[in-house]
Amino acid sequence: MKNNLIKGIRMTVVLVVLFTVIYPLSVWAVAQLAPNNGKGEIVSYKQTKGYANIGQSFTKDEYFWGRPSAVDYNAAGSGASNKGASNEEYLAVVQGRIDTFLLKNPSVKKSEIPVDLVTASGSGLDPNISVASAKIQIARIQKARNIDPEKLNTLIDANTEQPLLGMFGPAKINVLKLNIALDQLK
Repeated sequence: MKNNLIKGIRMTVVLVVLFTVIYPLSVWAVAQLAPNNGKGEIVSYKQTKGYANIGQSFTKDEYFWGRPSAVDYNAAGSGASNKGASNEEYLAVVQGRIDTFLLKNPSVKKSEIPVDLVTASGSGLDPNISVASAKIQIARIQKARNIDPEKLNTLIDANTEQPLLGMFGPAKINVLKLNIALDQLK
């Protein structure tokens, strides 16, 4: 029994050192190789700073809307709603988002709305939308800004990030960067 107790204490000490010292230092060291030393991508625009890797709230008609957030875009409290797809409260929230989208985008049919425009991501902070989500908003933005739809299509294409190595993940668009580019259109 004494042997097992000593082995257990040794194993506990080794694991404590591994998971509280070595692992965090390893993650920190790898982050130092990333752009901005792992502190996120800071975007400056009109004397304000924001993080391109954290979702932002855009609700005006003249901007592309991002993915909804279950945590109101609060990076300190990242998380999902934890409600199942059959939860009545959750379904009411999603239906409200659909109704708002259809009200502001009358030329769109309910069946055409991409799912990422009406459901929050697992973190609640997703800064990206799909290409389809951006393109479906063109009519609303064109009307609000009186911009040629072809310019908006070109802007979307220019801001589309392709999958990693052309095969890992979907094509996506960072909403903050897209809206900054939209503001800079002449």
